[in-house]
Amino acid sequence: MLVPLFLTAGEPHAVFTRRQGDLRRHAGEISFPGGRRDPEDAALEDTALREAEEEIGLPRREVRLLGTLPPTSTFVTNYLIHPFVGLIPTGLAWRVSEREVDAVLELPLRALRESRTRTRMERRGISFETDAYILGDHLIWGATARILEHLLERVEELLLPHPAND
Repeated sequence: MLVPLFLTAGEPHAVFTRRQGDLRRHAGEISFPGGRRDPEDAALEDTALREAEEEIGLPRREVRLLGTLPPTSTFVTNYLIHPFVGLIPTGLAWRVSEREVDAVLELPLRALRESRTRTRMERRGISFETDAYILGDHLIWGATARILEHLLERVEELLLPHPAND
């Protein structure tokens, strides 16, 4: 999985996808670009770059890999996600895979950090409370929220208010 970041006016933003509503798994959910490793992928970072290119048209050559976040598992599907963080240029034009992606979301990390909450959800007839990020109409929960939490911990210094220079 790729966690694409870019700066606008010095503010870090992350790129997410909202999955198509008719998909078998995770329909309509917000996630980072990513998917399963293919046999031709030499390493997991190759998978992350390939999937981002396939899903949102992010050219691999435009990504500067910065590092990794801790592997994160999904509870329902029991996948282990390996997030790679990459810096990308500002203002890229997205070419979405209409089969998989409903929309590309560019969300500011500072606003995401401030939107963290607990919320009650229902999935498959089961009601539960979970940590989530709710920013406007966007609900980020589950493994994506846990990955986002790891990311926010890593970039905390960038998000702290800076004292005015006297």
